[in-house]
Amino acid sequence: MKIKKILVSQPKPTTDKSPYFDLAEELGLKLEFKSFIKVEGVTAKEFRQERINILDFTGIVFTSRTAIDHFFRICTEMRVTVPDTMKYFCISEAIAFYLQKYIVYRKRKIFYGDKKVEDMTKILLKHKTENFLVPVSDVHKENIPALMDELKLKYTKVVFYRTVANEVANDIPDLKEFDIIAFYTPAGIKSLFQNYPDFEQGQTIIAAFGEATAEAATESGLRLDIKAPTEKAPSMTMALEQFIKAYNKENKSK
Repeated sequence: MKIKKILVSQPKPTTDKSPYFDLAEELGLKLEFKSFIKVEGVTAKEFRQERINILDFTGIVFTSRTAIDHFFRICTEMRVTVPDTMKYFCISEAIAFYLQKYIVYRKRKIFYGDKKVEDMTKILLKHKTENFLVPVSDVHKENIPALMDELKLKYTKVVFYRTVANEVANDIPDLKEFDIIAFYTPAGIKSLFQNYPDFEQGQTIIAAFGEATAEAATESGLRLDIKAPTEKAPSMTMALEQFIKAYNKENKSK
């Protein structure tokens, strides 16, 4: 019995150059992509209940494009005009450039690091008198808030959007048709049991990317068969490839 079909709990790649397609071609696999989670923005009504006045802040800290989208969405819905004097602090150059979607980039005060939280230390300390707003999801890493606590900066962390379960079961009524299901977030594991409350793993191979996802899988009673990243498999596709080759070789005569 060979592994033939994999469910990847992410949106389908937008380019044909994805390593997932290379993996499928090399090993003769059939892949199906379906995101188990989706992002929903908090409503203007919910935001008002937080009693947050955006114009009280002099700096905004962004860790993702999604945070940028929902910050400006809330501003539009609440008819808040962000002043030209607002300072923007982004964890990477790519996220900073994404601001061009909403502001005239060259005319604003924009600062960015090099993808690492540590890179933000010098930048934030140079602006330690600012009053920072940090837009986040309901499920988020605490690295930036922890850093700002350490630097004793004045900031407020506010939920602008949340991660919720996607209605997967409508499109995929039976998970038993898949040999492997790959997960990438703890929220994806949670969504699995919300969509399939009677799910029993059986022979289904479960793959998890990241420590938090692996921990969520085992805490939910799942048998974790594939874990990434590792030293030998820094990506999910590499972990899948190594496991499938070994599995197919072992089961070749069965």
